[in-house]
Amino acid sequence: MSTPLLYSALTAMYWGLVLVIVGLGVAAAAVTLRVPRRWLVIAAGATIVAGIVAVVIPHDKPVPAVSVLLGLAVLALSVLGGGPATLFVLALASKGTVREGTHGGIVVDRASVPGGAAEPGEVLRGGTAIGVFERLATTGSIMAGFPEALAVLVALKSVGRFSELDVAEARERFIIGSLVSLVWAAACGALFRFALGV
Repeated sequence: MSTPLLYSALTAMYWGLVLVIVGLGVAAAAVTLRVPRRWLVIAAGATIVAGIVAVVIPHDKPVPAVSVLLGLAVLALSVLGGGPATLFVLALASKGTVREGTHGGIVVDRASVPGGAAEPGEVLRGGTAIGVFERLATTGSIMAGFPEALAVLVALKSVGRFSELDVAEARERFIIGSLVSLVWAAACGALFRFALGV
């Protein structure tokens, strides 16, 4: 086999391996949505790390078709995997002390807060849907080379949740959940940027 053909074959194998690594992460994340398992969340996170390690090795830029496939896979990994990762970390942080609400939020006692309701109420509702859009916007803005959009995203989310953060449990859950979601999404975006060599 001539040198140019061998080089082309090795390049194709390299990008095939990168796509397989990210694809395994997407598969693990998709499965854990249906059957929540901590090891699947850890496996999906490990594929992000493995993918970043693989793409920081000096390499040729991928052909456009591979870039598109990798971009779609990275977006899928960000959106699908970030939710279970956030729930995993929140479960570790709260150690079962937070009562889940019926609409995806948490039930808190606001009686101790000035002007708070006497009955426990559910706050931080809709976090799953907000998290999906947050990760999509975060990863997409990094992939597009516009990370400054993260400042707008964080400000918008904080202002939107401000009235619900008067109880310590809600503040803690909001901060931890937001950080995990943003770090997961940013790591996925970074994987794509490193793959393109920019």
